[in-house]
Amino acid sequence: MEGRPQGVRGIDHVGVTVPDLDAATEFFRAALDAEVLYDTLRRADGPNGGPGTERHLGVPPGTRELAVRMLALPHGPGLELMEFAGPRQNAPSLPCDLGWQHLAVYVDDLDAAAERVAAAGGRLLDEPRPLPGPESGPRNRFQYTRTPWGGTLELLTYPDPQPYENSTPRRRWRP
Repeated sequence: MEGRPQGVRGIDHVGVTVPDLDAATEFFRAALDAEVLYDTLRRADGPNGGPGTERHLGVPPGTRELAVRMLALPHGPGLELMEFAGPRQNAPSLPCDLGWQHLAVYVDDLDAAAERVAAAGGRLLDEPRPLPGPESGPRNRFQYTRTPWGGTLELLTYPDPQPYENSTPRRRWRP
């Protein structure tokens, strides 16, 4: 494929820094049916820190990696949860901040998924909304939520054809 990096197949996982690895695991299990695959760094074996860790992860001096766990969603990329301690830890990124700022999960039933997020300790920010413009369709909707620690989680569904499909043969990936 011309113009594309050789061998790129898609997103393998999304890394999420969380304040409490076990509580975050329970949230994603209850809200999204995530399953624990393995612990890369068990709390009992950590922490990892020092100049090697700081250089490897690009974190400030004094940062310690406390625990790391890989979760599997029913479909799509994994979630790598990371818990740190150190001299600097900013509040969760909001959609208006620079950088990677939210996780979007495709769901079949948006209302049921939102109920699960709320029951798992998350917060619904508003009512579901229709997907706009090139993503629109009679049943295509989305809803932003917050995790218990303040991260942004978007739920979306687009079972109906989308207008952008009329202008290109390329399709967005969907589970």
